[in-house]
Amino acid sequence: MSPTPPDPGPARPLAEINREIRALVAAGGAASPRYEELLEEWTAAIRADVRPAA
Repeated sequence: MSPTPPDPGPARPLAEINREIRALVAAGGAASPRYEELLEEWTAAIRADVRPAA
């Protein structure tokens, strides 16, 4: 049996997601559904960036 393939990680770089979140908040859109989507994407990007300790 082959092992489970690793999670491919986020589709976009973390910095790009962060810029979009900041722009949305600056425009007063922190209560929008898009903000929630971006937070979920940002969380996934953070998790994908974490490396297990050796």
